Amino acid sequence: MGLFMEGVIEGMPLFAKELVAGGLAGGFAKTVVAPLERVKILFQTRKAEFQSIGLFGSFKKIAKTEGVLGFYRGNGASVARIVPYAALHYMAYEQYRRWIIDTFPDVWRGPGLDLVAGSFAGGTAVLFTYPLDLVRTKLAYQVVDSSKLSVQALANNEQVYKGILHCFSKNYKEAGIRGLYRGVAPSLYGIFPYAGLKFYFYEEMKRHVPEEQKKNIMVKLACGSVAGLLGQTFTYPLDVVRRQMQVVPSVAIGFTVYDVVKSYLRVPSRDEAVVEVVTNKRNIQQSSFQSQ
Repeated sequence: MGLFMEGVIEGMPLFAKELVAGGLAGGFAKTVVAPLERVKILFQTRKAEFQSIGLFGSFKKIAKTEGVLGFYRGNGASVARIVPYAALHYMAYEQYRRWIIDTFPDVWRGPGLDLVAGSFAGGTAVLFTYPLDLVRTKLAYQVVDSSKLSVQALANNEQVYKGILHCFSKNYKEAGIRGLYRGVAPSLYGIFPYAGLKFYFYEEMKRHVPEEQKKNIMVKLACGSVAGLLGQTFTYPLDVVRRQMQVVPSVAIGFTVYDVVKSYLRVPSRDEAVVEVVTNKRNIQQSSFQSQ
C-alpha cells in the first residue's frame, strides 16, 4: 500500500497536488469551525432572536432545540462548497503566480505578486462556487425543532429546504441561473481585496520566519491567524456579510493544513516550481527550433 501511494503521489501533476491540498485544507478548517459559523450566520440573519441572548445563550438554545447536530446544520453544503472553493482558490493562486512570472520574467517576486495572484484566484473560486455558498446560507438559516420544521416554517411564511439538492432545485426553478448567483457582485467586491491581502500577509510573514522554524505547525497557525485578521480588518467596509463575526481560526487552519499536505505530497517550493516551468518551456522551444 505504501509503494502504491508513493507511485500515485509521484505520478500526480503539480496542479492536481495543489487541488488536493487546497480541498483538504478547506474541508478540514470549515468542519472545525462549523459551530461558530452557524452561530455567526444566526447572529446576522436572526438578530432579535439570537443577539439578545448572546453567544453562549445561542449555543445553549441550538443544543436544546436541535441537538448536537444542530451546530452542523448546513455544514454538508458548506463543506461541499468549501472543498472545491479552497481547491480552486489555492491552485489558482499557484497557477496565476507561476503564469505571471513565466509571462513577465522581470516582474518583482515580492509580496505584491502574492497580492495580485491571490486576488484573481479568489475571484475565480467565487465565480465557480457561489451557488453552493448561497445554498449553504439558506440551509443554515433554518432554525427550528427538526420534528416541527414544516409546521413552524410555514407558519412564519419561510422556505423549507429538505437538503442541498432540494434547495438547489427550488431556487433554480424560481429564478433560474440568476437566482443561484443572487448577491454575487458584493461577494466579488469583497473577495478580491480580502483574498489578495490574505495571501500577501501570509507569505510576507513566512518570509521573516527563521528557516529552522518554517515547518513548525504553531508558527504556521500564528501566521495564518494574523493574515486572516489583517485581511479582514483592511476589507471590513466591503465585507458586509462577514463583518460582525469573522472566524479567523478557519484561515489559520486552512493555510496550515494546505502547507502540511503540500509537504506530504512533495510539492516543490514556489521558486523551484517556477524554475521547473521556465526550464521546461525553454527546452520545448529549443526542441522546436532544432526540429525546424
